[in-house]
Amino acid sequence: MTNNSMMLNRRDLLRTGTLGIGSLALSHLLTTEARANGLHHTPRAKSVIFLHMVGGPSQMDTFDPKSELDKWDGKSLPPELTKGQKFAFITPEARAIKSPYKFAPRGDSGMVMSELFPQLATVADALTMIRSMKTNEINHGSGELFFHTGHGRLGRPTFGAWTSYGLGTENENLPAYVVLKDQHPNAGPAAWSSGFLPSKHQGVQFRTGAKPLFYLDNPSGVTGGRRKDVIDTLGELNSLAFDRYHDPEIKTRINQYELAYEMQTSVPELADFVSEPDHILRMYGLEQSKPGQDFAKNCLVARRLVERGVRFVQIFNKGWDHHANIYRALPNSAKKVDQACAALIKDLKQRDLLKDTLVIWGGEFGRTPMVQENNAGTGAKTPPGRDHHKECFSIWMAGGGMKPGLTYGATDEFGFGVIDNPVHVHDFHATCLHLLGIDHEQLTYKHQGRDFRLTDVHGHVVHDILA
Repeated sequence: MTNNSMMLNRRDLLRTGTLGIGSLALSHLLTTEARANGLHHTPRAKSVIFLHMVGGPSQMDTFDPKSELDKWDGKSLPPELTKGQKFAFITPEARAIKSPYKFAPRGDSGMVMSELFPQLATVADALTMIRSMKTNEINHGSGELFFHTGHGRLGRPTFGAWTSYGLGTENENLPAYVVLKDQHPNAGPAAWSSGFLPSKHQGVQFRTGAKPLFYLDNPSGVTGGRRKDVIDTLGELNSLAFDRYHDPEIKTRINQYELAYEMQTSVPELADFVSEPDHILRMYGLEQSKPGQDFAKNCLVARRLVERGVRFVQIFNKGWDHHANIYRALPNSAKKVDQACAALIKDLKQRDLLKDTLVIWGGEFGRTPMVQENNAGTGAKTPPGRDHHKECFSIWMAGGGMKPGLTYGATDEFGFGVIDNPVHVHDFHATCLHLLGIDHEQLTYKHQGRDFRLTDVHGHVVHDILA
């Protein structure tokens, strides 16, 4: 596929048709482009909810138990294991530290999980646990970019942008790609960028609260009809400019105006939870207004978005960079997301949406089995933590064609490296696109004389984890 996609002649439509610019929403163009790209096979998933835990959760404290670390606690790991490895803040000789948390089998599948996720444990049989993830990047910004774009440097389209480009949207009043976050990730807006794809495919940020977007309300004295007249007129002028200059960004500007007009009614309703039953709010932990509920609110909004046909929802949750104090900080981070993650799975399932929605949970990399101790020059030690680690980490996925109750891949006895069924980030992307009906080798975009794709020249579909 290339970017020579089917384009709408808006000028002819305005002259000969009865449709106004206001009714030709962004989704029309996106869907037309997606039809030109075409699905490569029958999809298992229609939408994606990507829960990114910014900072890199520790795999041996969450989903990959390592009892051998109990024996090596306080000692340096075998030198042949760490030789030649690079770390962000520690040396290969740093001593090992055992996990302070208990693990147990959960559900009928017996999926082993940490005590830090008691609510998630109740939906263990719906999850697919991958313990053998690998990435190329060891720092947060580049790691986030690699996890979302398949490249550790700025300029590439994100997974969500590629999904929008390949599939379009099923809702004429909402973007195909929505971003929800409590704080900026380290990579900033590049983590939801469209890169070199047309900018209509970039993620649209929604805020947490009653007004997810600025300027949704009409100015005082301006009616909806008046606003529509302005949008129509701007559309006509921009269409004339497009016919003259053929700049695809002009078409994006037209679409942005149209979509903004449509979102004036759809977005406020989306963020209003008054229609949600009390038992749903209780399930997410939203029955009482209290601080620290942004993630839970974002998970509920994500369900409402995919319910309305939004293709890709990205949620960023910060607070997983535990260089220190894994005894208190890590449990706090887990507690903030545990109930909402479980509720999201249950909510999607009871609405028969989980089978069509691919849910992903994970960070940009893992953590070391060795301890990082911080003195900060004061002589007073802070509680220990773990350093960045790119050689292995754990993620879980659910729904959308995944094999539920499966634990896939394995790391060595220390949780330092993958020893069975490695899954590189490129393989992860190839598999996700496959579930969406897209062959990762065929969805391409010509840029600077080369056909680019999300997986670059890499990636294999991991068929063993698919239902």
